[in-house]
Amino acid sequence: MPRLRFGFAHVVNNDYTHWEMYAVGGSSNPTILSQGNRFIAPPNPASKEVTKREYADESVWKSWNWRSEEDLLLNGAIFVQSVGPITRLDQNTVITAKQGSFVSRLTRSAGSLDCSMNRPF
Repeated sequence: MPRLRFGFAHVVNNDYTHWEMYAVGGSSNPTILSQGNRFIAPPNPASKEVTKREYADESVWKSWNWRSEEDLLLNGAIFVQSVGPITRLDQNTVITAKQGSFVSRLTRSAGSLDCSMNRPF
């Protein structure tokens, strides 16, 4: 789960579930572009929001650059976008995202590697 200060994060084609406070967080005016992720909110009604801004009032973070594009928001998940524009980035600096509905197929083999010392994986 990314938490960013300043800078730019391109969050693409991930599967987020079981968060408690947030799935994507930031402070100090970061730029976050979330594309094609699947966010399945936990059952807790107080944990439905995907985003969390730290150390800033709404009057400040409203001008930050946070966008959700083609994300799949399930079980009441809410991505609070900011009003600041994200300048279109050079295609060489971002990953081409699939729609959030593709996340199951894209992540089905994801997970930790089964590694052992002195054994190729």
